[in-house]
Amino acid sequence: MIERKDQKTQDTWDLSALTASQEAWDKDMAAVRARFGELDQYKGKLGESSDSLYSALKKLFEILQEAERLLNWAFLMYSADSSNPEVMNRAGIADMAESEFSEKTSWMDPELMSISDEKIEEWLKEERFQPYTVYIRKARRMKDHVLSDKEERIMSLYGANAEGYHQAFMDIDNIDLDFGEVRGEKLTHSTWTKFIHSTDESVREEAYKAFYKTYEKNQHIIARLYEGSVKNDIFSSKARGYNSSLERALFPDNVPEEVYTNLISSVHDAFPSLHRYYALRAKLLGKDKLKHWDVYVPMVPAVGAKHTYDEAVAIIREAVKPLGEDYSNILCSGLTTERWVDRYENKGKRSGAFSAGCFTGNPYILTNFEDDVINSVFTLIHEGGHSMHSYFSARNNPFPSYNYTIFEAEVASTFNENLLARYLLDHSESKEEKAFIIAQQLDNIVATFFRQTMFAEFELLVHQEAESGRPINVTFFRKTYRQLLENYFGPQLEFEENSDMEGLRIPHFYRAFYVYKYATGIAASIALSQRVLKGGDKERDDYLSFLKSGGSRYPIDALKVAGVDMSKSDAVKATAAYFDSLITELENLIS
Repeated sequence: MIERKDQKTQDTWDLSALTASQEAWDKDMAAVRARFGELDQYKGKLGESSDSLYSALKKLFEILQEAERLLNWAFLMYSADSSNPEVMNRAGIADMAESEFSEKTSWMDPELMSISDEKIEEWLKEERFQPYTVYIRKARRMKDHVLSDKEERIMSLYGANAEGYHQAFMDIDNIDLDFGEVRGEKLTHSTWTKFIHSTDESVREEAYKAFYKTYEKNQHIIARLYEGSVKNDIFSSKARGYNSSLERALFPDNVPEEVYTNLISSVHDAFPSLHRYYALRAKLLGKDKLKHWDVYVPMVPAVGAKHTYDEAVAIIREAVKPLGEDYSNILCSGLTTERWVDRYENKGKRSGAFSAGCFTGNPYILTNFEDDVINSVFTLIHEGGHSMHSYFSARNNPFPSYNYTIFEAEVASTFNENLLARYLLDHSESKEEKAFIIAQQLDNIVATFFRQTMFAEFELLVHQEAESGRPINVTFFRKTYRQLLENYFGPQLEFEENSDMEGLRIPHFYRAFYVYKYATGIAASIALSQRVLKGGDKERDDYLSFLKSGGSRYPIDALKVAGVDMSKSDAVKATAAYFDSLITELENLIS
């Protein structure tokens, strides 16, 4: 694996829009940290006059915008090369600065809430408050759950300790656990993906058994960490006056609890289609019954899947044409000449991919592109969807309300994947190519829609058990997760005794009630991509208006602008129906 210094410049991202040099970052970070105390002069005075509130908000967001720029640079540098000691040091400084600022400003929310509704409404009529209106209204909606100044400071200080459960799990998972070797190669999280996708079943089985045997050996400490994380969720929800941890998680986005529970019930209704998928997978793999290590290997061999990076961008340019020339040009320039993307793997670089946009600079993309893996093209257009969402949001909203929620984020990314799949299907030259693309779509819907809903149901069952005053422990976690495995995978799967250890290795569980957004996101994106592909200028412009809305609306309302109502189950049920139709299409192709 090459060193970071050996990467070609054109293959790395250009972060100069964030800072000119490491020395400039050091100077700017010291300067912004010195400004944290400037807000103290407004303590106890926010409600005295509109001038006082306006001045405080102006200064607050000036500091936040500058801090966001510097923190994003530190994060990106660390993601590209975590083996560099100087980069690690600056990432640590950024983390400390973020915690310091949170503690320093913990008094502001309680004080903002204490201002009377009459005063706030009168002040918001002043034109100068326009950039802060959305922020103020969203913040004050939290009024019943914001504590006193002293209590908020305690919660802020405690928050850093509470994160310890997640950090401890990540350290154990990424550093301490030794999974051994498979065929002479070290088994790690990165190589696990390769082994579990191997067409050689003996390799998949060997990797699977080594992987879960290691987790089982450490099940008690991992279970204790997750138990502590869940109890922290319950503490925070009770301290802030919520009826449940689920309510606390959904309240900031103004998402009704029915969206969560209806997702689970609608997916349960779609179990026959999901089980039909696994039956087809078994047939295509030539097996009577599937093992748990058989559910990731491609059902259909890859055909014509080799693409260079530049070829991938050329395909993406064609695939996104339904969104207009402006969208296509901005995205493809970002992927190439504007150098938004850090393209290839190097020593110390984070695995996987992400998009990290902020108000200043470009919406950067980290990926580990591989020419011979079609998923690299899907990953690139997926992250490109996130980046275009960030691009439009930052350019159409003031800083205090530009940032969209995770609930909306997964729509923009999977929408682009849907466009790519449709383009590849329309331009495939054989039944084999079509079968491969459809199989890819099916696997993606299983991973993002069905599996994430299963994870969401597990989180709900665990929190409900703890909130009912009953103990949660390793036995409960495993028993609950095994039942879900059997329900979701159906009669086609034969599980191992330790297959339920999967439930204790999901890092997203340490950010409670997060994963359901992947499922709702893909449901919304399927509905919207079909609407755009079948529609005209209005349908395209509705979708672009959604991308430009940023954080100016709550997510349910923003998606209504695009043309889908996620407060109802229609899109979720339509996704299940679409999934079923793809199974039929694949069956017809291979028959």
